[in-house]
Amino acid sequence: MPKPEIIRIDANAKLEQWPDFPETEISSGDRGSRGHLWVDEPKHGLKVGLWEAEANLGRWMKWPMHEFMVVLEGEVVMIEEDRETVVSAGESFFIPKGRRCIWNQAGYFKKLMMLFDDPAGNSAKPIFKIDPDVKLQPSTPPSADILYSPVPTQNTHEYFENKTGEFTVGVWDTTGYYRKLIDFPRYELMHLLKGSVTFTDDKGGTQTFRAGDTFFVPLGTPNSWKSEGYLRKIYCIFQLKNAA
Repeated sequence: MPKPEIIRIDANAKLEQWPDFPETEISSGDRGSRGHLWVDEPKHGLKVGLWEAEANLGRWMKWPMHEFMVVLEGEVVMIEEDRETVVSAGESFFIPKGRRCIWNQAGYFKKLMMLFDDPAGNSAKPIFKIDPDVKLQPSTPPSADILYSPVPTQNTHEYFENKTGEFTVGVWDTTGYYRKLIDFPRYELMHLLKGSVTFTDDKGGTQTFRAGDTFFVPLGTPNSWKSEGYLRKIYCIFQLKNAA
């Protein structure tokens, strides 16, 4: 069975018509939408894809999944009982599973997304935007035995962790380093804010990602990491507790 590969999230991918939203979810506007899924894993409740729709106003609902989004075009206003959050093109945000809210977009809107249908249940955390310049705290770097380079300096800020600790969202940075080939130990969506990285797979194939790129690394993907300078990213991770 072939091993998984890194998936580049192409903002210009061809989209398919998806089923209309029911009237119970849309109070006015267009109920249609179009999308594309690169990842759809019912076993773990994971989806990664692209979505677009015309103007619509939602109804009060409890969000059905944890959802991380990067806004590619347009703007959305997320209405909660105690506040509103405006998210525009170039920004990213997160809606926890079970959060009561209204989705309100005044015009065309396009996003990339990672969803997790958390079996651990709902979260009490409100909707939040991710500050790409948030202050980070030191984190544990990779061990020297899997590196060709000196051990890098790394930092992180964790915005969200679910009840089991298996699903996390945050911002991370690192100085340049070169890691040996490993089978990747988790599922991770990465949205690069600064810098670049080149991955090499077990067959010698390479992929390079730069600031502004988004990609998904499935569990078990063979790859080495090489970043020659400073790198900063938003991450969205799912890691099984019993994974090696």
